[in-house]
Amino acid sequence: MNELDVVGVRVEMPSNQPIVLLREVGGDRYLPIWIGPGEATAIAFAQQGMAPARPLTHDLFKDVLDAVGQQLSEVRITDLREGVFYAELVFASGVEVSARPSDAIALALRTGTPIYGSDGVLDDAGIAIPDEQEDEVEKFREFLDQISPEDFGTNSQ
Repeated sequence: MNELDVVGVRVEMPSNQPIVLLREVGGDRYLPIWIGPGEATAIAFAQQGMAPARPLTHDLFKDVLDAVGQQLSEVRITDLREGVFYAELVFASGVEVSARPSDAIALALRTGTPIYGSDGVLDDAGIAIPDEQEDEVEKFREFLDQISPEDFGTNSQ
């Protein structure tokens, strides 16, 4: 397993499909995962430290975990089958729960939980970006700084 950082979310053109971009810590691979607009909003809110007027599903789940005294110890992106990514929530008690990567990432950002990607997923879907192409990644980061959750066209209620 390789630790991953969330670079951010953006809308891929021309399909208007949101994407979350993860970066391998200590490596040169990036992992793009296409996600839904609701999850993109949830991830963007968490990254920007925004608190909606009413809790989103991921905020609620975090609050429930706190209320019952459970701690999320890590999120694992475990598999890629037929173009679909799979993830697991791993709790301090040892319990593992299957999850969509987008939901797992949104929850990890809210709880400060590390995110890991399996070697197989990074080998299959990771994109190596050498240092000389880091300018393109920096442009992507600048784009992320200017985008807001409202740009994903969802209504958070």
